[in-house]
Amino acid sequence: MHKDGNDDGAPQAGQDDATAAAAGSAPVAGRLKGLAARGWTARGGSGRGTVAGIASAVVIVATAGSMIAAASMGPRYASGRPLEAPLTAVPAGSNVGICPGPARLLEGTPVGTDPQFSPESATAKTLVNAAVLSTNAGVLPGSRLAEINGNPLAEIAKDPGSSAPTAAAPPALLAGVVSQRAVDAVSVLSADAVGNQQATAGAVTSYTATDGDLQGAAAAGCQEPANDLWLVGANTSLGRTAVLHLSNASSTPATVSLDLYGAKGQIQAPGSRGLLVAPGTTRSIVLAGIAPDQESLSIRARSAGGPVTAIIQQSVLRGLTPGGVDFIVPGASPATRQVMSGVDIQDPASAKALTAKPGYADAAAALQIAVPGPADAVVEIKLYGRDGQKALPGGGVVTAKGGSVTEVSMAGVPAGQYTVAASSDVSFTAAARVTRGLASNSATDFAWSPSSARLGSQHVVTVPRAGDRYLVLGVPEGRAKITYTPITADGKVRAAATADIAGGTTALIKVPGEADDAAVLGYIVSASGDAAYGTVLLEEDGRADIATVAVAPGAAGQEQVAVKLGY
Repeated sequence: MHKDGNDDGAPQAGQDDATAAAAGSAPVAGRLKGLAARGWTARGGSGRGTVAGIASAVVIVATAGSMIAAASMGPRYASGRPLEAPLTAVPAGSNVGICPGPARLLEGTPVGTDPQFSPESATAKTLVNAAVLSTNAGVLPGSRLAEINGNPLAEIAKDPGSSAPTAAAPPALLAGVVSQRAVDAVSVLSADAVGNQQATAGAVTSYTATDGDLQGAAAAGCQEPANDLWLVGANTSLGRTAVLHLSNASSTPATVSLDLYGAKGQIQAPGSRGLLVAPGTTRSIVLAGIAPDQESLSIRARSAGGPVTAIIQQSVLRGLTPGGVDFIVPGASPATRQVMSGVDIQDPASAKALTAKPGYADAAAALQIAVPGPADAVVEIKLYGRDGQKALPGGGVVTAKGGSVTEVSMAGVPAGQYTVAASSDVSFTAAARVTRGLASNSATDFAWSPSSARLGSQHVVTVPRAGDRYLVLGVPEGRAKITYTPITADGKVRAAATADIAGGTTALIKVPGEADDAAVLGYIVSASGDAAYGTVLLEEDGRADIATVAVAPGAAGQEQVAVKLGY
């Protein structure tokens, strides 16, 4: 029971209220009798005046005692007690996604937070594809693609205003699109709320290069800014370069602090605290400058002030042979269960031969587990393929040390596409590395598939226009039904298709180049039934290029928050 500082000596809950009242009035009556014995009167006299005064006082005290007893029977409120309040609706804001810029080589061997970059290769291309859905009334939200400093790149739809027509019958769903827009810096997709409902939108940045040290493919969905982000998969050892990019598209300065975890525990790094990211800017940090020689590095980025996005440009160079490039994006926050889909595993015998060569130990599929707390985590790992569960060599149960990063090899798993589910009684976060290319004398590539949230309704999943594109859907338990509706580059939403996926399996849906004679830009994905997870897997026929893009959470609609009141 809550007890105030002035509650000492008060009757405890459950005491008889009349007893409490009497206890409160007895000292007062005793004092009055004492005064009467010394000749005090209410009116300055004696005799009957004294008796009358005492009698009047006793009546007053008795009345007060009755009032105290009556009050004690009612509810007692302690100072500062919270009062229950209904959920309060928060006006919907704009849907904002920050898209990474091109992958670029560092110039020289810089350290610190202001690196210089060399021009990318002659064949490098960085493209943005985006889609914004109309409302149920067929109204496209005001939306645009712009540079992070606000310079416009493409207007998707003008603001419809408050006089947008309301159709008697639901019109066809439409999409405003950006198709194959070349960018040379960080960009921002923003879509305004309509009717106090957040817009539904999504975008993806894709990078490809067929020459140079950053040869390969990388892709990332455009992120919603946040104040707490977790990234798994960085590497700052010899031949590996990791650059963290922090972007702030808000009008409020952001001060970012980094918590760093390596294979041997948490890293106390000078220069990892109080990183100022001004509004409308991106700040880059060379991770080797604050956490050198780390083969397994996980980062928590916390922002005070404006929300930010965080992405790590990770690249590998083995001597003169390019080892790939990737955009490492934040995954799900620490929890006792993490799921990663889109894990593409190559032929195990060929992968074993490649990783046996010097410098190629990280050229194979693996799972990294970061445990931020002090307690060790006993993690059970399960792999679900297209025809059911596959055993992880070694039994699938590992102990991950608290405050550190543990890598679990997936060597020996048969080739195919998988969903990886990991669970523990201790919170952790995780990501899975996928690789492509089996020859040490030619370029290889890699990608990280972060842990993601379960699928809900109306996820806008955009895809690059080139290469082989697959929608990889995993259902660890039960059964789920996935509806995927194509969005084409002409802004039309085509006929939907449905996949009924059994629990314990992974389904692979190849994205066609066209639907109804128009280029496919992406899908609207919705799930029902048991928990399902999705990732876009990108590859290039005849090349080692590989990239993954986890399906981002759907639009939040109108949010509600609990407001606690006190006095």
